[in-house]
Amino acid sequence: MVENVIIMGAAGRDFHNFNVYFKGNARYRVAAFTAAQIPDIAGRLYPPELAGADYPEGISIYPESDLAGLIRKHAVDLVVFSYSDVPHEEVMHKASIAMAEGADFILMGAACTMLRSFKPVIAVCAVRTGCGKSPTTRRVCEIMRAQGKQVVVVRHPMPYGDLKTQVIQRFSDYRDFEAHRCTIEEREEYEPLVDQGIVVYAGVDYEKILGAAEAEADVIVWDGGNNDTPFFYPDVHIVLFDPHRAGHERRYYPGETNMLMADIAVINKVDTAPPHKVEMVKRNIETFAPRADIVLAESSVLVSQPELIRGKRVLVVEDGPTLTHGEMAFGAGAIAADLYGAAQLVDPRPYAVGSIRETLRNYPHIDTVLPATGYSRRQIEDLQNTINAAECDLVLFATPIQLTRIVSLNKPSLRVFYEYRDHGNPTLEETLLRRMENLKK
Repeated sequence: MVENVIIMGAAGRDFHNFNVYFKGNARYRVAAFTAAQIPDIAGRLYPPELAGADYPEGISIYPESDLAGLIRKHAVDLVVFSYSDVPHEEVMHKASIAMAEGADFILMGAACTMLRSFKPVIAVCAVRTGCGKSPTTRRVCEIMRAQGKQVVVVRHPMPYGDLKTQVIQRFSDYRDFEAHRCTIEEREEYEPLVDQGIVVYAGVDYEKILGAAEAEADVIVWDGGNNDTPFFYPDVHIVLFDPHRAGHERRYYPGETNMLMADIAVINKVDTAPPHKVEMVKRNIETFAPRADIVLAESSVLVSQPELIRGKRVLVVEDGPTLTHGEMAFGAGAIAADLYGAAQLVDPRPYAVGSIRETLRNYPHIDTVLPATGYSRRQIEDLQNTINAAECDLVLFATPIQLTRIVSLNKPSLRVFYEYRDHGNPTLEETLLRRMENLKK
């Protein structure tokens, strides 16, 4: 008997789970996707060109709030939860809705959705959004290139536009960002790697993406999103931990899975987190992932002209997802403002317009910093208008990209960089190279 299925997602893991497990599977018929977490991704269609011959009209994507009604409408037998960085308790609240409507509710095991590569794969994942995956990925690339390896990065999906044109995306030049109409969130992930001379792949169909990456790589680096598990079987699995959110490594799905799978556990931000919280994270790793090598690291804050900050009223713009579903109240920008003597962090809320006002209302834990959300042209315009309306002396932005390439500002601005730095021994390099050497034995 064919089972009717709904896949709950956020434009990424959900499509991957469909592609590798449900597509062409005669046991199942996927009636719908639901969408959450990312603005403006519902109301689209997973197109027939990607869905396959069993879905000549494609598969509709609905808001997650429609879940109960969709289960009734389509006589759904199975609901598949397929997105990340969600508290364990919240996952079970969603399971309760499905079960109350008579549907089974499942979480797919990491192993059954990971693709195998014939090239070595290093995965960089985390237990929460905003732990510092991106600087760590860049450091891993540096280490491998110093060994004479050709490195290609494959990024966790961010297909927020026309899915038919995003099957395989390759980025090696700034013109590629324009050609693929990248959002701020996409550019934040791809741009620093392209600046490093690294080719980056992303998209929708990760079997095809893997084949393309294998054709030009000696080593593939999986650059994870949120706290999701890898799409490829990792030969070395690096997992980032954030002691500012000590204990979250056991409370969020599927970040705890990453912890349990870790080969190398990197406790980041130890230079700014309270020592007792660093120790708490370390004890959790030693208890629940005892086979993992533990590396301590700093997310070093770098500012080219720190003297411009002192005594100024500063509007801090931080990485959006780190503040929103990552639940951080501040990031590297706020740390730099405090470190270099800003007179005041300007509250962005009185100046927020449109979608930015809505974001700040939806995430009330965000206080005196501004999340750089830009999933659409409208959001980018709202971000620009919010910044330009703010009464401040300086805009201090800690986004991974040069924000002034995207928005036009009417006041001085300064960029905060943050890079991976080892904090004592063992270093990431020696730990990673030892693991890679063991693969040859």
